[in-house]
Amino acid sequence: MSIKEEIKNYNVPQHIAIIMDGNGRWAKDKGLLRALGHENGVDALRKIATASAEAGIKFLTVYAFSSENWKRPRTEVNALMSLLVSSLKKELKTLMDNDIRLNAIGNTSNLPARCFRELKEVMRKTAANKHMVLTLALSYGSKEEIVKATTEIAQKVKEGTVDLEDINEEFFEKHLYTSDMPHPDLLIRTSGEYRISNYLLWQIAYSELYFVDKLWPDFNEEDLYEAISDYQKRERRFGKISEQLNP
Repeated sequence: MSIKEEIKNYNVPQHIAIIMDGNGRWAKDKGLLRALGHENGVDALRKIATASAEAGIKFLTVYAFSSENWKRPRTEVNALMSLLVSSLKKELKTLMDNDIRLNAIGNTSNLPARCFRELKEVMRKTAANKHMVLTLALSYGSKEEIVKATTEIAQKVKEGTVDLEDINEEFFEKHLYTSDMPHPDLLIRTSGEYRISNYLLWQIAYSELYFVDKLWPDFNEEDLYEAISDYQKRERRFGKISEQLNP
């Protein structure tokens, strides 16, 4: 039995989050322009999204463009935005063929108007798809998200529509971008870096972390299956002890 078939039989993670790191280094190592690294990164995402849907993953959330990425050279940011538009148009068929709904989190109002329109259009066209939700974290920063949620709640308290006693974790989460999805079970980061980079800080409090040395354009279906297989061997205790989980 292949690893692809094995992972389907036991404890498939419901939600996987990925930090797709290494596009620029991949291009540099090959003597190519950074833009070509990002293009190959899109190809990798297509393969991983399709494989995730086939494996039974219900939510796949990928770090596509962080709030800090706006600080990159203008030429690279412009190239990334152009790639986003072309990729959304190009990948619509893949999303429809695999019954994948496109979603986005982050301060997407910062996106160029053309990117924002194309994003909303593809989200609209895939809105009825039910097999998996692919979420792009675009212009996203977790600290900004937490501050935004805190500000919204504080405003409600100030207006008298919310009492302090009403505020708990569940209430707070309703004000996050991810309020309509479960927390990630597994977080994968490529490129050999061991940091979270301001990504889903609240949501990954109890996620399993998996780091791989491969640069994102080289990350393939077998690598995804290996990550899932590794996850399936772990015991998630959420603060409890093993005996409480397996009496």
